[in-house]
Amino acid sequence: MESRYNPVEIEEKWQTSWSHQNLDQTQDKADKPKFYALSMFPYPSGNLHMGHVRNYTITDVIARKSRMQGYRVLHPMGWDAFGLPAENAAIQRGVHPAKWTYQNITQMQSELKRLGLSYDWNRELATCAPDYYKWTQWIFLQFLHAGLAYQKEAAVNWDPIDQTVLANEQVDSEGRSWRSGAKVERKLLRQWFLKITDYAEQLLNDLDKLDGWPERVKLMQANWIGKSVGAYLEFPIIGLEEKIGVFTTRPDTVYGVTYVVLAPEHPLTPKVTTPDRKTEVDAFIQEVTQESELERTAEDKPKRGIPTGGKAINPFTGEEIPIWIADYVLYEYGTGAVMGVPAHDARDFQFAKEQQLPIKTVIVPADAADPKAEPKQAYTEPGVVVNSDLFNGMESISAKAEIVNYAERKGWGKARIQYRLRDWLISRQRYWGAPIPVIYCPDCGIVPVPEQDLPVALPENVAMSGGRVASLSQVEGWVDVPCPTCGTAAKRETDTMDTFIDSSWYFLRYPDANNDQQVFDSSKTNDWMPVDQYVGGIEHAILHLLYSRFFTKVLRDRGLLNFDEPFQRLLTQGMVQGLTYMNPKTGKWVPSVDVNPSDPKDPETGETLEVSYKTMSKSKYNGVAPEAVINKYGADTARMFILFKAPPEKDLEWDDADVEGQFRFLNRVWRLVEEFAAKVTNRSTTIPPELSKPEKDLRRAVHTAIKEVTDDLDGEYQFNTAVSELMKLSNALGDAKCKDSPVYAEGIETLILLLAPFAPHIAEELWHGIGHTDSVHLQPWCTFEPEALVADEITLVIQIMGKTRGTIQVPADSDKSALEQYARESEVAQRYITGKTVKKVIVVPGKLVNFVVTG
Repeated sequence: MESRYNPVEIEEKWQTSWSHQNLDQTQDKADKPKFYALSMFPYPSGNLHMGHVRNYTITDVIARKSRMQGYRVLHPMGWDAFGLPAENAAIQRGVHPAKWTYQNITQMQSELKRLGLSYDWNRELATCAPDYYKWTQWIFLQFLHAGLAYQKEAAVNWDPIDQTVLANEQVDSEGRSWRSGAKVERKLLRQWFLKITDYAEQLLNDLDKLDGWPERVKLMQANWIGKSVGAYLEFPIIGLEEKIGVFTTRPDTVYGVTYVVLAPEHPLTPKVTTPDRKTEVDAFIQEVTQESELERTAEDKPKRGIPTGGKAINPFTGEEIPIWIADYVLYEYGTGAVMGVPAHDARDFQFAKEQQLPIKTVIVPADAADPKAEPKQAYTEPGVVVNSDLFNGMESISAKAEIVNYAERKGWGKARIQYRLRDWLISRQRYWGAPIPVIYCPDCGIVPVPEQDLPVALPENVAMSGGRVASLSQVEGWVDVPCPTCGTAAKRETDTMDTFIDSSWYFLRYPDANNDQQVFDSSKTNDWMPVDQYVGGIEHAILHLLYSRFFTKVLRDRGLLNFDEPFQRLLTQGMVQGLTYMNPKTGKWVPSVDVNPSDPKDPETGETLEVSYKTMSKSKYNGVAPEAVINKYGADTARMFILFKAPPEKDLEWDDADVEGQFRFLNRVWRLVEEFAAKVTNRSTTIPPELSKPEKDLRRAVHTAIKEVTDDLDGEYQFNTAVSELMKLSNALGDAKCKDSPVYAEGIETLILLLAPFAPHIAEELWHGIGHTDSVHLQPWCTFEPEALVADEITLVIQIMGKTRGTIQVPADSDKSALEQYARESEVAQRYITGKTVKKVIVVPGKLVNFVVTG
């Protein structure tokens, strides 16, 4: 072995060797239990950041440990490669999105390989590759055939700069696009949707099956689905045959309805608007369409509305009530209409006060002094029903069911369960995505592209114009096609699919990634799925995970899968944060490389800077390039720091000193093993039946490390405490007094084996350095021997009047009387009790003896 640890040299050496050996290739033979370890695949932005390093290192440790524990492991990698970022970057650089994307994939793949990640690169996929999106299109057709894909006109968030639809999550709190910064507009467009609402109940109920998921993620999904139990009620419109349908969870308050509100974009709005109100109503609608959904529904924003002039009837009271429109009611949510019960809903109360609308109390506390008094605020708790005809005097909770039954008998409504979850809008008006595989025929209508004609390939001859890639509708020779059914001249769909579609099934492709005949062989995917451990950011806790669960259930119902949930266990790792420096007077971030940490001043103005930890980003000038760390310290040091600095679910604060600390630790391990290889002649690990005390102590440290590291990796993935155990074992070996013993050899081998998943390159080099020829990563995981953990002796603390005066070694099986005797006879105790009266002796077995003395 070399005397000096040279990480860059040995890492390159072993990465090349592993590649030639196909060491990380997946073993498909089902003679071992399977383990599917998966990180959320990245968008190929061009360079890795420390968040990537953390995610992929965590999963790699899990995969490597599982291989050593006897599992056949699937650990793949791919690229979430379609989408707006690549298209915009390509526009800025004047290159085709495909060229830009594949350049980035090449760059990022080389960086991932430098980290020593044990990926099976034979299964690599990219969602922008035709051999992948062919099957994305095929899956869309399965949804279409199942009646789960449909078109409708919908009010959408429109980015006027990027010229595309945005999901609600892509609009910030100020109503601006998350990418272009443009003020988002509301626009009616005919769009494609997937009927995820058909699976709302399953998606909600099956959260109970996900024992390996963080509770907060399950709660976030449950809240997003938003199940509500209530009633659908109808309010007749005076002068029209139509009725206004509303959903309410408070049917017990229906006698208190004093107005109804429609969404401005509701189809009934123009019908109920009287001629004298039309100009004002149209102007209000135009104004509201310029606001984002977030702006319209913000809790701290005043609720704006105007009367339409129309009137409805509250069928329960027979009273005429006004019809209003308001910005806080959205057509896409519920029925697009709400009943106004200002006495019992805080928002309605605020609106009624502002607009001087009637407020009618119908629920009061059981001990209300004056049920007829004008309320000063909305009363939203359960109580007693008043002013409600047949139901007066009932408990409001009981009255809910009675009023719904009454409405059903009268034909005014019925019980209903409703969800906050909306159907998934998947249309995108951009080029760089999977084309939606349908054709519009003037005679046949919507015609699915025949499966044998897939993929509907993106045309390569697209131009840059007007600050964007030309849309598919502008590509000559691509849009116009004959109808596959009747041959009539027809046109292709020119929208592409939301990129969440691509990531909603990629994990199903990895078990059979090179299949060019079908989306996947069901027997292979059913063998490997579900994913045993999924690792990714908390920012994907709702949409990506929810959509993936939805896709899994639909494909199960299409007969392709035999399981209900895609991800058995989920680990959501925290962010990587770096020190930031901001000038409080200018509000500008100052690059950390320009600042002296011990005296943080703005190099330009001399102002004292505000110092804090923020998520690493280019905009805050606090990023640390993984490549720079690897070039200086090696990939193993980067991995060890990432794992040791914080528990995986917590945010990690980058600290150069801690990186240095891990580098020093690996150097200590290197010197320890190098000395063993150079000087120790007894390399046998066969443990003799009789051991000396130093041997017993060292063996206890070795097997304690095995137990603790295994528990940390098999339980809640406490990598930081596992690394601490490796450090303890290293220290025990360094202090050992039995270096020619088989116990010491066992300890050295154990340290290398336990280190292997964390720091794979140095472990491989050290393993070969002590004479082995097979890879350390092909060795079985260490197992601890319980008897090795049993101590022959324990350390007993001697206290006098509660003060610790020293320690002694005593037999571990000593009872209380023996412990007292050993303590009395010890030199430590004799120094303090001789010549004094021992009034009391307190014995805590296994820990201490305390003498209470006088004189």
